[in-house]
Amino acid sequence: MKTRNLKLKIISKGSLLIPIIIFSSIALIIMSGIMNWAKITIQTNRDMLVRERAIQLAESGIDYYRWHLAHNKTDFQDGTESPGPYVHQVYDKDGNVVGEFSLSITPPLIGSTKVRIESTGIPVGSAVSRKIRVEMGIPSMAKYAMVTNSVVYYGSGDEVFGPVHSNVGVGFLNGSPQPIAHNLVTSATQTFSGKFGVYTTVPPADPNPPASVPNRPDVFQSGRQFPVPAVDFTGITNDLSNIKADAIANGFYRASSGVNGYKIVLKTSGSFDLYKVNSLLPTPQNCAYGQTGWGTWSINTVSGATTLLGNYAFPANGLIFLEDHIWVEGQIDGARLTIVAAKFPINSATYKNIIVNNNLSYTHFDGTDVIGLIAQGNFLVGMAGANNLTIDAAIIAQNGQTIRYYYSSNCSPWTYRSTLTTYGMFASNGQGYFYYGNSGYTSQPASYDANLLYGPPPSFPLTSDQYEILSWEEI
Repeated sequence: MKTRNLKLKIISKGSLLIPIIIFSSIALIIMSGIMNWAKITIQTNRDMLVRERAIQLAESGIDYYRWHLAHNKTDFQDGTESPGPYVHQVYDKDGNVVGEFSLSITPPLIGSTKVRIESTGIPVGSAVSRKIRVEMGIPSMAKYAMVTNSVVYYGSGDEVFGPVHSNVGVGFLNGSPQPIAHNLVTSATQTFSGKFGVYTTVPPADPNPPASVPNRPDVFQSGRQFPVPAVDFTGITNDLSNIKADAIANGFYRASSGVNGYKIVLKTSGSFDLYKVNSLLPTPQNCAYGQTGWGTWSINTVSGATTLLGNYAFPANGLIFLEDHIWVEGQIDGARLTIVAAKFPINSATYKNIIVNNNLSYTHFDGTDVIGLIAQGNFLVGMAGANNLTIDAAIIAQNGQTIRYYYSSNCSPWTYRSTLTTYGMFASNGQGYFYYGNSGYTSQPASYDANLLYGPPPSFPLTSDQYEILSWEEI
């Protein structure tokens, strides 16, 4: 009896082993999973740390070269005068090497300020690397669709797509349809003529200062700012002096024509014909008007009015500098040019003008084709300008205006013109207009060339001396 009871007791105790083994196995599996998860998490964190170090090293490469360009804006070879890549070690505060970055630099196209930098960061003792690509550029005066050293007004039906700036003031006046600015409008003044630096009379008209400036997105769709720093027109003189020196050294230069000026005909073949202008279209009887600098500004149509001086290839640096008035026309295909009419030493009585009376056009509108026209005096469309005229260019009238003079009914058939289509930008010291006093172009569709912002014509005046980051991406 006692033996049987003992056997039953032993069997009862042994039955606990099975659940113990099961639960122990489960515990081991769970612990193993936790340990593997912990191991993977630690490794992932380590990898993330290494990858974070790699991207920080790549960023340090970008910061380094932005600093380098701030001290030498035209050095795209890291001071080595040799092609890259350029590798630099990076140290911590204790002088220990923590990794390196490798730079590949794509310099700007002729006339552009846009530089591309690719920086690869590699932490010390690691095979992990990360690469980022950044584009940087210095903004030029071509950042504006219109910039002027005078007051500028927009009225009925005016629609502006690029940035607008005035050193004096900007007015958007009530009309039907109402004027609209799709981009930022700025002024260097807080107030002018008792109005805000940028104001509108489109109902409800702006109150007068010192009232608060109302929000008017119906007129200023990207806003308005004033006061902001003025744009320096006087400083363009230094730019012209540098362009002259570069044109003499590696571009195309001619002194005074000795007559009325020069005519340039641009060709898609990559060359231009240069003419001497011997005589201008005479003033029709009773046509003269009392505006300063008034004239027909049109080349005569008689035999001998021009003399062909030769056909010349576009200069490698894209700079053409003539110390006389210049008439320009033609078409380019894959060219980047700046044409300057200026005379030195500076004398207001001898400022030189640029005139476009026949089509001046691009083949491509993606930034490949660029024409800059910089006149020391005025930019003009003459009396006999084409009835339907196209001008593709970035235009500066440093000391004058961008205008077509007034031609009365006595100047028939030149009084009225039909359409002036422009693509590019205008910078004018004085007020600009191509329709004045019931004379001129009755339709003036204008488009801003956004490619000009960081890809301006060669040696075009800049508005800053510092590179700005345009885009950032990891590749």
